[in-house]
Amino acid sequence: MPELSRTQIAVYGAIAVALLLVGAQAIRGEGGGSSGGEGTTWGEYGDGGSGSGGAESGSGEESGGGDFELSGQAGDVVVDVTGAVGRPGVYRLPAGSRVTDAVERAGGAAPKAELEAVNLAARLADGQQVVVPERGPSGAAALTPGAVEEGPISLGTATVEQLDTIDGIGPVTAEGIVEFREQRGGLSSVDQLDQISGIGPATMEALRARLQP
Repeated sequence: MPELSRTQIAVYGAIAVALLLVGAQAIRGEGGGSSGGEGTTWGEYGDGGSGSGGAESGSGEESGGGDFELSGQAGDVVVDVTGAVGRPGVYRLPAGSRVTDAVERAGGAAPKAELEAVNLAARLADGQQVVVPERGPSGAAALTPGAVEEGPISLGTATVEQLDTIDGIGPVTAEGIVEFREQRGGLSSVDQLDQISGIGPATMEALRARLQP
């Protein structure tokens, strides 16, 4: 066998190194293919993740139902407060609230309210109507909100509460009438009330119909 020259040895060595590199690349390529397969497997898990996402979507729908309950405030009660209160109307209060809470929410009891006829400690129910009756001229609670006795009221002894039951007369005007009477040591005629600020012709007609000297 002829002896190889250094040049030939160098060439053969370079070829051998090249073959090793090609083999290594081939091995890496196979490894990459295997990794690709694993990537496919992860992709399937990813689909499973989508399934999980579907479950989350279902959970989102349940949360949506909760949001609906919150928007409807299912834990609250809606009541109608009427009668002798500051601001009659329909109000929403937390569940477990009492009648006294509803009365306060409606502006509190009016001066002519007969609170003794109302159970302020009673628990409210959804859709309930809270009626605060008015105190009649005799001091008894009226059975119907706004209903008052139509009998005459004494001009010389009428109280603020009694005057407040007359059409067109509110608590402020009623107090003004009592003060006006006290300042003059009594009144001899209903027509004298025309001197009080805020009392017009229509109110005077109502006073004449209900008051007697």
